Amino acid sequence: MKQPASDIHTLAAAYALNAIEGADREAFAHHLRQCEPCRQDVMEFEATAARLAAAAAQPPPPAMKERTLAAVDGVRQHPPHLKAPKTGPGYWRRTGMPLALAASLAAAASFAGLAVRQHQTGEEHRQRADRNQQRLDGISTVLAAPDARTVHGRTANGALTTVTASARENRAVFTAAALPTPAPGTTYQLWLNHQGTMRPAGFIHGNGTVLLASRPSGATALGLTVEPSGGSPRPTTSPLLLMDLPT
Repeated sequence: MKQPASDIHTLAAAYALNAIEGADREAFAHHLRQCEPCRQDVMEFEATAARLAAAAAQPPPPAMKERTLAAVDGVRQHPPHLKAPKTGPGYWRRTGMPLALAASLAAAASFAGLAVRQHQTGEEHRQRADRNQQRLDGISTVLAAPDARTVHGRTANGALTTVTASARENRAVFTAAALPTPAPGTTYQLWLNHQGTMRPAGFIHGNGTVLLASRPSGATALGLTVEPSGGSPRPTTSPLLLMDLPT
């Protein structure tokens, strides 16, 4: 559905929350390049969304792991498929016990394997949730810091950027809007300039807000380059962005 030109300014919140797609999203991304008030609105909505996410996040119930493992005991296993014996009555006396034992061992191994897989999956989800929570907490802490300072910039490929830093927390947050999708096999890598030496500071894979992976203390500027998907120890391409850090 086309958005009337007079109403396009109202899409800032939906754009910040990735709630519009297709032609509408492309049209608003183009509009952002020309509209400073909307750029500011998008930055503020993304920062607010990060704060709300951190405030509303809930850890999984402590009993979830126990309930998941306990439920394994109730999973019904199919009985082993055995062919009818082709020998006489003594066949079962000779082989029945080994077959029953083998079936029991197979069932036990199946239960154990399922329990291990469920435990590993639950642990992976918990670790991922913990990491996401830590990132959100870090972003919220920087944005809410009383000494937080913000600067705005624009990349060479047209993206709108914001860096918010807190000297007290010694952390910085980077936000990008209208950032083009990188070519396959590449990603955007962030850098901090320490007296002419560019040090890796994390990645941003598209529009959104990230907490810099390195502390900004002693750095004077932030850079953005396109690097191989695994990242590089030092920049290998010309910077798309090199902006002074807020002071």
